[in-house]
Amino acid sequence: MARSLSLAAYMALARRGSREAPTFDSPRPEGELIWAHAPTLEKAAALMQLFTLLEAQRPGVHLLLTTPPGLPRPDHVKGNMHWQVIPEDTVPDLTRFFDHWRPDLGLWSSGDLRPAAIEMAARRDLVMFLLDAEADALEDVRFRWLPDMSRSVLHRFSRIVAVDQAAAQRLGRIGISRANLQVSGAMQEGGAALPCEEATREDLAKCLGNRPVWLAAMAQFDELGMISQAHKAALRLSHRQLLILVPDDETQGAEMAEKLRGWGLQVARWSEGQAPEEDTQVLLADTRGEMGLWYRLAPVTFMGSSLVPGFGGRDPYEPAALGSAILYGPNVGRYLNAYSRFVSAGAARIVKDADTLASALNTLSAADQVAAMAHAGWEVSSLGAEVTDEVIEMIQDTLDLGGAI
Repeated sequence: MARSLSLAAYMALARRGSREAPTFDSPRPEGELIWAHAPTLEKAAALMQLFTLLEAQRPGVHLLLTTPPGLPRPDHVKGNMHWQVIPEDTVPDLTRFFDHWRPDLGLWSSGDLRPAAIEMAARRDLVMFLLDAEADALEDVRFRWLPDMSRSVLHRFSRIVAVDQAAAQRLGRIGISRANLQVSGAMQEGGAALPCEEATREDLAKCLGNRPVWLAAMAQFDELGMISQAHKAALRLSHRQLLILVPDDETQGAEMAEKLRGWGLQVARWSEGQAPEEDTQVLLADTRGEMGLWYRLAPVTFMGSSLVPGFGGRDPYEPAALGSAILYGPNVGRYLNAYSRFVSAGAARIVKDADTLASALNTLSAADQVAAMAHAGWEVSSLGAEVTDEVIEMIQDTLDLGGAI
């Protein structure tokens, strides 16, 4: 393609590095490494979901996930995933970045286009895919003083996956060839079912029998009082009700158990090998890596870290993918778009305090209410699965060809 004066000017300005050179918490892992950049936590969840499905087909692959400055660390960054804030869009900083990580393939989720990063990837012959391309995200106000910046940057991608025809038409007007463009829709955002040990699930399900169960997931210590009050109210209506309580910080298990017992509740601690008995009112699941088990056992889930400010909520796609109706508090800024999507579908409802949580639990004691919410949530969490599968196939083909396309 013709040389872009706008991009050349931008790269000239990008030759000066930032005041602090980027640092790296870990060495580059052995084997294949995919670099994926996400402008939001929702996009990060979709990319991590894609990678989880990919690694099942391609053992040994690793993910490098970058996000913009100011965005918190995404939830559920596993051992074969590496996360860092993307460096400043300068040549020296990005040179260190690429020299250190040496990715085999790049994925860029629509938005937050960074010309120097994308241009330097192209100069290193790194195949890059632009995913979830949306019409609104293709116009970047930062580039208005450089008229053809967006066009120049977009031409660096080997393939672009547009979410709809409006985005495809916008890309066509920019000059993107149909050969490098496909319209598939948006990727799935974290909707895969978390695993669990089936034998453990069967044993617990048999132990619980027909007891009504609800789950408070990733709860903060400061939410404990409201959660316990709501549970006591639920017990007055259904004395066999069981609360499964998962702390956001499992090391607070002992302290939480002491508080709950001091408030008169019968508690079993899962971390100490205690299973719920007939008189157990709270199963304190103060362990890690077993959320797939708890979501499967609970038809209703309250997503914690949301009643008090400062934590931003937790990922609602997890319970939805396993058929659990969703309750949540007002402080879900990290996942606001996702919660809005579930609310619009009738799959989630907001609560503000112990009283509204208790009221919601009472409403959802009706099986038909729970089933309707759970089904709506499952449908939302399943959207985009086909798109994710298509992208995985693209990645597989490219890696099998040694990064050529």
